[in-house]
Amino acid sequence: MLAEESKPQRLVVLDTETTGIDPKQGHRIVEIGCVELIDRKFTGRTYHAYINPQYHMEQEVINIHGLSNEFLADKPLFNQVADEFIEFIKGAELVIHNAKFDVGFMDHEFAMTRRGLPMTNDICSVTDTLKTSRDVLGGPKTLDFLAKHYGVEKLVDRTYHGALIDAQLLAYVYVEMTRFQNTLNLSQGKEDTGDSAAIRRLDTNRPPLKVVKATQEEEQAHIERLAIVEEKTGHSLWHGKQGE
Repeated sequence: MLAEESKPQRLVVLDTETTGIDPKQGHRIVEIGCVELIDRKFTGRTYHAYINPQYHMEQEVINIHGLSNEFLADKPLFNQVADEFIEFIKGAELVIHNAKFDVGFMDHEFAMTRRGLPMTNDICSVTDTLKTSRDVLGGPKTLDFLAKHYGVEKLVDRTYHGALIDAQLLAYVYVEMTRFQNTLNLSQGKEDTGDSAAIRRLDTNRPPLKVVKATQEEEQAHIERLAIVEEKTGHSLWHGKQGE
């Protein structure tokens, strides 16, 4: 019986821009950017939406993401893009930097639609690269730091800041940051899948390995060599006796 083929891993790297830092204070999402990877490779599929937050932003916030109140005024409401957004991320592993922030806003927006939409963790799993950076590098790191650390900061043009741009950059960071985990295959599968990186277990019914013992001449040469080592250094770690 052939081993069942593993399902391709679908990742969706996600970033959002918002009107502030706390949805409980009425802040909303104004932009969503998503980049799809299958088995850690870019597929070219993305999801991007600007959203009218129905919230007047102060200039301090506008300076961060560059999206003005006037620009967002004719954009769709979150309720109008919710279904297509859910369809894009459904069943994927979301990769987000500081996931608590983005997921908190997403869940708030889902609830605001008043249509009984599921919460993020009911739609897909979530990986927080802020936590991953802590595990890999000994402390939580910013996206800018990680991009420079892994040498991918020039792969994306960040002249203009935005959710889709940051999602693309995070995707490159994630691939590099987890590259070792991908190459270290600790699978203990019983079937030989042909994967050269997989661990191969020896047959328990194999013939016993032949034990080749040193000859008397080889043992004597070993003792003489140790005597030379001890004479020059004053000690030796190998103090074997003949026949051992």
